[in-house]
Amino acid sequence: MVLGWVKSVSILSVVIGTLSLLSSEAGAESAASMERAARKALNELYETTPGAKALADDAVGVLVFPSIVKGGFVFGAQYGTGVLFKGNEAHGYYSTASASFGLQAGVQKFGYALFFMTQEDLSWLKKSNGWELGVGPSITIVDKGIASSISTTTAQKGVYAFFFDQRGLMAGVGLQGTKVTRIIPD
Repeated sequence: MVLGWVKSVSILSVVIGTLSLLSSEAGAESAASMERAARKALNELYETTPGAKALADDAVGVLVFPSIVKGGFVFGAQYGTGVLFKGNEAHGYYSTASASFGLQAGVQKFGYALFFMTQEDLSWLKKSNGWELGVGPSITIVDKGIASSISTTTAQKGVYAFFFDQRGLMAGVGLQGTKVTRIIPD
């Protein structure tokens, strides 16, 4: 029993250390490199998922996190940085982070984009001073099946999330409890 607890604490220490390293590297990331990576990821999403492009045309803002690293063994954590676009212009830089506990093991890298359909939905991002996804505007996670049928008629309000470029050995991706915070890159 004690050995299991020590092992869990050790793993948690490694996860926290990894997140600290990732977060300090993100602070050193330049706005230009963040924007390049986000634009590239968003263009690839549009090429593979036409429904995402249709939403973008009507969205008031798109927040793109091109590369999020998630890892864990019982205790888990994830971290990444992203860019908010309004039209074709960058309007802010953000980090996303979360911690979790439960039946999980592995490491994964993925990206996601949040499409804000109304100004009211987008204002949550600014006024919440660190938005916890799952609190505030409703979020619809769009999978491959829904993405092929989504249109500007079916997508009226809320925030739509598209996951992309998933790699690694960790089952399941979720946004509940993920914190999105504005950052100032170098």
